Amino acid sequence: MKEIIEVRLKTRTVDFSKCKTDLLVVGHFSDAKGLDKVNAELNRKLDGAIERLIELGDFEGKEGTSAIVYGNANIGAKRVLLLGLGERKKATPDTIRKTAARAANRAVSMKAKNMSLALHRAVGGRLDPSKMGQACAEGTYFGSFRYDEFVTENENGRPEKLGVEVIESDPSKTKKLSKGVNNGVIIGRAQSYARTLMNRPANIINPVEIAKAAKKLAREHKNLSCTVYDEKKLVAKGMGGILAVGSGSVNKPRLIILEYTPAGRVSPKVPRVGFVGKAITFDSGGISIKPAPNMDQMKLDKTGGIAVLCTMKAVAELGLGVHVLGLIPSAENLPGGSSYRPGDIITTFSKKTVEVLNTDAEGRMVMCDALHYADKENCDIIIDIATLTGACKVALGCYMAGLMGNDEKLIKQLQRAAVDSGEKVWPMPSGDEYAKEMKSKIADLRNIGSKWGGACTAAAFLRQFVGERKWAHLDIAGVDIFEKGTETSAEGSSGFGVRLLTSFLMNLAAK
Repeated sequence: MKEIIEVRLKTRTVDFSKCKTDLLVVGHFSDAKGLDKVNAELNRKLDGAIERLIELGDFEGKEGTSAIVYGNANIGAKRVLLLGLGERKKATPDTIRKTAARAANRAVSMKAKNMSLALHRAVGGRLDPSKMGQACAEGTYFGSFRYDEFVTENENGRPEKLGVEVIESDPSKTKKLSKGVNNGVIIGRAQSYARTLMNRPANIINPVEIAKAAKKLAREHKNLSCTVYDEKKLVAKGMGGILAVGSGSVNKPRLIILEYTPAGRVSPKVPRVGFVGKAITFDSGGISIKPAPNMDQMKLDKTGGIAVLCTMKAVAELGLGVHVLGLIPSAENLPGGSSYRPGDIITTFSKKTVEVLNTDAEGRMVMCDALHYADKENCDIIIDIATLTGACKVALGCYMAGLMGNDEKLIKQLQRAAVDSGEKVWPMPSGDEYAKEMKSKIADLRNIGSKWGGACTAAAFLRQFVGERKWAHLDIAGVDIFEKGTETSAEGSSGFGVRLLTSFLMNLAAK
């Protein structure tokens, strides 16, 4: 397997017009009255080329639009890429993030070796420089990502490396940008690693391989520890949900436990956080087998678990002052002679029994054991993340994740993290009326409800395993994949969740 594109990103103090680069990236608002200082200087040295584009209507500054002006002897850049930022009053750090992603995507496509970003200058003092620096870095990693580990012929000649710098002419402003850029590099790399693991097919990655990746991560970071429950340990602990789902595969299930312990003293006011991520390395549906079309996408049913794994990587490298427990229940859901069946009654780790009505509702079966583990480990806050239900995609499409929970303050904290990270969520109900649908006549619970409100009944099921803890559930079905390439991303895994969960912890630690 070949390596994904290596992105090297830094800040630099340099005169914008003298910056030597393959691609100088600047922004322009659609409602701007004239050119800002940087664009005006570039325009003057380019003999009015930028103004001519605007006057001809070839570039209006609308969000998602772009134009290229080729350099001359008066500037250092070979090309100037103008990117539309939309309306100034609507600009947020996510505007910068998405625009940086478009720039990086374009840079890789045109085989540029280096790129210089000056997007923040168009915004001026409206947004915090550190947040803009972080957004630039996160967007750069997101847009430059390509998953082509198994492509042996390099016909398109894509670069192995992309050098990127966020540039500023004022040293004091460069310093402010740098802090955010450093954080963004850590988060961007973590998300790119997540996308790599998420995209890997089931013949390459299985529960044992995810466990190996987690152990490797713990060896690389002294503030991380890793414990893995194999099938024998799962039996000894009575984790019947995880065991049932993995019973049909030769690739045996695992519960992966990552724990982050901050180096310094943590305020007693900062809660202990538990993340639980579903990692089904391939989901055929089991005995209740799925239709054949698009079943190849079921390699992405591990997205939630990988998001937790790579959030733990980011947290360890950021050195945040908050205790975090990352739990990854992992299995492969296949039909076979030893598979669990519709009609089976499973005893879970919590001792609650579950009547299986559909083996394709397997995510909640592995998650319930891990959620109860987080409860027993006295996590003050438990957040789970999973590609759990097609019903959530029906409800929200491919634009945002479903957010459910039992604590309004926690819901609002995650909504704020969604705004900060650009990974959108939408609140949905999961109350007692939905929980009633999950009651069984012959066991404590059944693993599916009626055909209506499936995302809500699934969340209500999970809610039964968190005790009195503050809990939130993220159903990321629909946002886990780009089925086609976009202006900001290549097709494949989106890596959703890494930025969101990391932002949540950064906000928590900042208090």
